[in-house]
Amino acid sequence: MNMKRTWLAILALMAFAVAGCNTEYGKVVQGKVIKYDKEKKTVALVLESAHHYGTENQVFDKLPPVVYALPADPMEMGPEPKAGMRMLMDPETDKIIYFDEASGTLKTVQFQVVDKQKGVSKDDARVVDKKFPIIDKDKKTLTVYSSRWKTLVTLAMPDEYMALPASTWDSGDIVRIYYKEEGKALRFMNVSKTDIFKK
Repeated sequence: MNMKRTWLAILALMAFAVAGCNTEYGKVVQGKVIKYDKEKKTVALVLESAHHYGTENQVFDKLPPVVYALPADPMEMGPEPKAGMRMLMDPETDKIIYFDEASGTLKTVQFQVVDKQKGVSKDDARVVDKKFPIIDKDKKTLTVYSSRWKTLVTLAMPDEYMALPASTWDSGDIVRIYYKEEGKALRFMNVSKTDIFKK
């Protein structure tokens, strides 16, 4: 009797293993949103060169950008994303790296600092209810805020960059996409607008 049960258990485990081998697991990508088309329900991203769950070591530089159709099921869709071309504002070197749509490349600009304030959280009075980036054409300055680095900085804006759209200097939301078929999101998570620790 015990032998029979043993064989049945072995057969059950083998059947489970075979079923597991046939299961098609999805994949996850993470990137920064550079375009969001609400009507077409598509999003374009510059992906991470390597996937990191932390924030300090994230590098968004994998080109060309990829386009994903958003989930058909609204329950699988998180908050709508904000688009922006800024991939990085380095708080130490004061360089800004942005995606240049015309050339399809990343460009780096070294700015001269007019004012820099660190340790500025999202709920700080200096940034609450303000829309960044702020471009002052009279003073020829650019003010940007990085919630990632908690840094508010005003930079001298060279004339050659004044004509670029404000979205050049704005950071798009970081999003995470679960998919099985390339270009079709099954689940969409807006990391920038999701508090995973909120109860």
